[in-house]
This record gives sequence, C-alpha cells and structure tokens, in this order.
Amino acid sequence: MLEVSNLACSRGDHRLFSGLNFNLHLGQIMQVQGANGSGKTSLLRTLCGFITPDEGDIIWRGESIRELDEDYYAEMLYLGHLNAIKDELSALENLRISAGLSGIELEEKEAMAALRRMGLRGREMLPTKVLSQGQRRRVALAHLLVSDAKLWILDEPLTALDVGAVTLMQELIAEHLAQQGMVIFTTHQPLHVAGMEMRTLSLS
Repeated sequence: MLEVSNLACSRGDHRLFSGLNFNLHLGQIMQVQGANGSGKTSLLRTLCGFITPDEGDIIWRGESIRELDEDYYAEMLYLGHLNAIKDELSALENLRISAGLSGIELEEKEAMAALRRMGLRGREMLPTKVLSQGQRRRVALAHLLVSDAKLWILDEPLTALDVGAVTLMQELIAEHLAQQGMVIFTTHQPLHVAGMEMRTLSLS
C-alpha cells in the first residue's frame, strides 16, 4: 500500500540516505532506527510530503503522493516530536482545533472522551501551559483517537510519557493495526505491540 522506491534525501551538502527501498502493507508496523543525525526525522517528514526528496518516489495506493496531494494527506496522520499545541488554549480547544485542521469536525463530547482515555480527566478545560510535559504530550497524542487516517507516522511518540501512558500508546497502536491501519515510527524507548511483528529500517 505504501511503497518507497530509490529514495534519497540531503541536508545541505550532507547526504542523509540514498537508494532507500521498502514497502508497508495494511496491518503492518515499522520502526525507523539510526543514530542521531542519521536522517530519521527527515525520512518521516519526506514520507509525509513535507520534504521533497532528492531522488526516488513515494507511492500510496499505486500513485505518487506528489500526484495525490490532499487525497494522501486525508489518509495520513503525522505527529512530530514537538507537541504543536498552543499554551494559552485548553486541552479541549487544542484537540478540536488540530482535528479541524485535519478536516475533522470534532464534537465536544467526542473530544472529551478522547482526552479522558488519554488520562486527562479533570484537565480538559485547563490551559495547556499549566500541564506537565507528559500531560501536554497526551494532549497531542489524543489526535490519534479522533482521526480516521490509515497511516500513522509518529516521531518519538513516547517522549515525556510515564509507564502508564507508554502502555496506553502500545494499546492504541495495537488497536489501529488490528483495524488494518499502518504505523511508521521512531523512538529511543522500547515499544512493544503484542501479537505484531515489528519491522525495522536502519539508517546508517
């Protein structure tokens, strides 16, 4: 369903990777590994269409993402290692706005349910600037619960999460894969998804 062919990417004069080939099908998960500076985040952003590769192509459902444009973005959800939330807005407002930017009309009841599942009961209406780093990360990750995207691209999703939140994230990923979703992610922390074979892609 997702096919990467002969992909190459540079940062300035430095070539991060080249000749990269892989594919990912429904219900599969893949971890991108590599040392700091190896190009993990650049690869994820390239897969999202945010960075134009030096060479190669990214194919989704048999067509280049350059041709699909909005049709691809409707089926892909990217969460970066930064939370991309506004401090002065509440958790509820942040979630509803981020959903709206993705084309999702999110009712307050559904947004509240997502935040509560992420462990934010009682904090939904608080400005996010008063929340801990882990709680702020949970606000950002709540977007996963309200999205219909088939492909999740996650850059360090476990950052600042405690043990309980990591377990919850593993459950959410397992549910997404069981529903024939797809996940590509990076992490410096162990992430285990029960019953799923974890594919790996190493960038040297």
